[in-house]
Amino acid sequence: MAFLQFSQNSTIVAKTISLEQYIPNKYLLALVLLLSIVIISQLFVLITKHIISKIVFKTKTKIDDRILEAVTQPIAWSLITLGSRIILIPLNLTIKTTTILAHILDTFSILLLTIITWRIIAVLLDVWGKAWAKKTKSSIDDALLPLFHKISKLFIGAIGFVIIMSEWGINVTGVLAGMGIAGIALGFAVKDSLANVFGGIALLLDKAINVGDYIELDGSSGEVVEVGLRSTRIKTWDNELLIIPNGELAIKEFKNWKLPNLQARVKIPFGVAYGTDHKKVKKVVLEILKNNTKVIKEPKPMVRFEEMADFSLNFTLYFWVDNISDKWSTKEELVCKIYDALNKNKINIPFPTRTVYNIQEK
Repeated sequence: MAFLQFSQNSTIVAKTISLEQYIPNKYLLALVLLLSIVIISQLFVLITKHIISKIVFKTKTKIDDRILEAVTQPIAWSLITLGSRIILIPLNLTIKTTTILAHILDTFSILLLTIITWRIIAVLLDVWGKAWAKKTKSSIDDALLPLFHKISKLFIGAIGFVIIMSEWGINVTGVLAGMGIAGIALGFAVKDSLANVFGGIALLLDKAINVGDYIELDGSSGEVVEVGLRSTRIKTWDNELLIIPNGELAIKEFKNWKLPNLQARVKIPFGVAYGTDHKKVKKVVLEILKNNTKVIKEPKPMVRFEEMADFSLNFTLYFWVDNISDKWSTKEELVCKIYDALNKNKINIPFPTRTVYNIQEK
């Protein structure tokens, strides 16, 4: 019989033939087979929901729960489309009709397999992506997650489309070549945008910058308020907003004041008059730091005698604070206290003077 060419399992064919003895009407037999396939698929759904799901629920991870929930129904439909091939056997259709119907059923199977694959990847992206997003303060990962969803969906859909065309005997070489040329043209058209997107991804993966960091770039400095998909926004100390493309930021050298940690060193240069006891200067200045809670003990604060300049003996006070956000307020506070302490201890602070002579012609 002709239908034997379209069955890959001789046992199923034999059983189907034996059923014809009990149900001689081929259409009724096809209906019985269809109902049996639907019942089997629904049994699979029930077993999955009431037995397998309970087993999976006991595992520590929630990924398998979500995957099982996402693919149960598509798998049930796949069982129906795959099993529907058996219905073609008792109908005893022409080879041409059977071939067309088989291609249609295979097309639905490929579509369902594509959906199953996409749903599994979507679950993995959601679980891993959201876990990663929680670890960072930037908004770029929140923007990347939907982007990765769209890219993966497009990629899987394209593969499914190519397989379906092959199923129908269509030569996909020309289509793939056309898609490749279109992709190259599109890449050139949006290369700047892509550079910014990949620059943002590089910044995020490298953990070079996060929201709340203080950075210095090209003579400008400020706080990072947003790391987006295409650009990074920095609010300067003058309350100005700098918008820098991520592609440019990824290749530039910049200073992140919050890395490797929040501790920061503060330097306060000052000068005293010649003839001043340098030991006394160091003692007076270091005494100021003892009652300041923002100054940490390690690394140890120090006063360094830097140089004997033209008009003064130059010193620099070095100390550390636990958080860089305290750097400028602590520095300003201690500058005032150093000035008061030097005056109190009668240590002169020199300053340049200029004498102007008025020479009148006689």
